[in-house]
Amino acid sequence: MTRRQIHLAAHFPGVNNTTVWTDPTAGSQIDFASFEYFARTAERGFFDYLFLAEGLRLREHRGQLHDLDVAGRPNTLAILTALAAVTEHIGLVGTLNTTFNEPYELARQLGTLDLLSNGRAGWNAVTSSDAFHGANFRRGGYLDHADRYVRAAEFAALSKALWSSWRDDAIVADADTGEFLREDAVARVRHESRLFDVDAVFDVPRSPQGRPVIVQAGDSPDGRDFATEHADVVFSMHTAFDDAQQFYRDVKGRLAANGRDEDSLKILPAATFVLGDTADEARERSREIALQQVRPQTAITYLEQIWNRDLSGYDADGPLPDIEPDTGVETAQGFAGRHAAIRARVGQLREQAVAENLSIRELVIRLTAKHTFVGTPEHVASEIDRYVQERATDGFTVVGHVTPHGIDEFADRVVPLLQERGSYRRSYDDGATLHDLLGLPPVSDPVPVP
Repeated sequence: MTRRQIHLAAHFPGVNNTTVWTDPTAGSQIDFASFEYFARTAERGFFDYLFLAEGLRLREHRGQLHDLDVAGRPNTLAILTALAAVTEHIGLVGTLNTTFNEPYELARQLGTLDLLSNGRAGWNAVTSSDAFHGANFRRGGYLDHADRYVRAAEFAALSKALWSSWRDDAIVADADTGEFLREDAVARVRHESRLFDVDAVFDVPRSPQGRPVIVQAGDSPDGRDFATEHADVVFSMHTAFDDAQQFYRDVKGRLAANGRDEDSLKILPAATFVLGDTADEARERSREIALQQVRPQTAITYLEQIWNRDLSGYDADGPLPDIEPDTGVETAQGFAGRHAAIRARVGQLREQAVAENLSIRELVIRLTAKHTFVGTPEHVASEIDRYVQERATDGFTVVGHVTPHGIDEFADRVVPLLQERGSYRRSYDDGATLHDLLGLPPVSDPVPVP
C-alpha cells in the first residue's frame, strides 16, 4: 500500500513565550542572518514551506509592553521577499490580516512575491475585530465580531478573482507583430458589497502556480467553513491524537459541499518537540525548556489575564490565588455568560492545581508549554508518521524554541528517519511550486466575468 506523504512547515520563532530568548544559543529574531539561516536549514530538511507569524501591535499587559515582544518583528512581506532571493525550493508563507488590509493592494503584494519566487508564495489569512489592534489603523473596534469571516471570505474571493484575472497565456510579446498582450488577456474584476467596492484591472501576471497558497488558522465553525471554501492549508492547534483525528474528520468532511476532495486541503497543526538520546533525557530536557518558556513573570501574567486582577504579590512557585476573579459589573447586559464562564474557568484551574499538586508556574506550564513530541528521534519520527498514516493530520508545522537554531536537531535527526520510512521526500523536484510540494491539485479558480 502506498504510504501517505508527510508535509512539514517550519515556524520561525520569536513572537511568544515558546521562544526562549534567554538561552545561551539564542540569536536575534530581527537580523536577516537569522531568517536566512532558518530558511536554509528548513530547505536542507526538505520542508514544504517556512511560516512567519505576525502581530500588528506589540503585546501589552496592564499598560506595559510584554518583554518577549519588545524587539518586534520586521514586515512580513519584506522578509519573505528577501528570503526568496537566498532560497531555491522552499515555500514562503506569511501571516497577513484581512481586517486591516485591502484586497487589491494585498493581492498585488502577494502576487508579486509569488511571481518573483517562481510560485513559492503563501498567505496565512487571519482576522481581527478588536479595538487594541484597530487603533493602529484608526479603526478601533470598527468591525463587528460576527463580520470577521464575512469580510475574510469576501477578501479571499476577491483576491482569488484578481489573481485569476490574467490568462496563463496572456503575454505574447511578439516583436514582429508588436503585440505584447492578447486582446482578452486580463479580465476586469468588479465587486460591490457593504464591505468592499472594487472595480479593477489587476496589474500582476500569474505566477507558475497560478496564485499563492492560502493558509487559515481559525478554529470556530465560521473559521472551519472559511477553510473548506477558500484555504489550501489549515494551521490548527489540535495536536493530541484523538482530538487531531476528530478535527481532521470534521474539516475534511465539509469539503464535499464545496466540490472539493480530501487531498485539496492539508491540515498541519503546530507541533513542538524535544529530543534526547533516551526517553528519560528527553523528558528532563522538556522540563528544563518549559521552565525557560514559562518564567515567573510569564506565569503571573497568564493568571492576571484570567483573574483580571493585579497578582504581582503572589509567588509563581506557590499555590493559586485564593482571591476571586474580578468579573466586572455582573448586571451589565450581555455579559452574564462571560462572568459565569470566568468563574467556571477559575474553578477548573483550582481543581486541577489541587488534584495534581501544582504551583502557579507548574499549572501554566501544563496549560501552555506542554511539548507535542518528547522522546528519542526514533520515537518522534514514529509518532509523526502514525498521525499522518492514520489520518489525524497531513503533517505538522514544526515549532522550535530558539532562534535561529530551533529546527536544526529536527532536520538532522528526525527527517532522515522519516525518509527511511518512505513517508517523506528525499529531494525537491526541479521547478516545483508550493502547490506542487503540498500535493495540491492545480489551481482552478474561475476567471472573473466582467
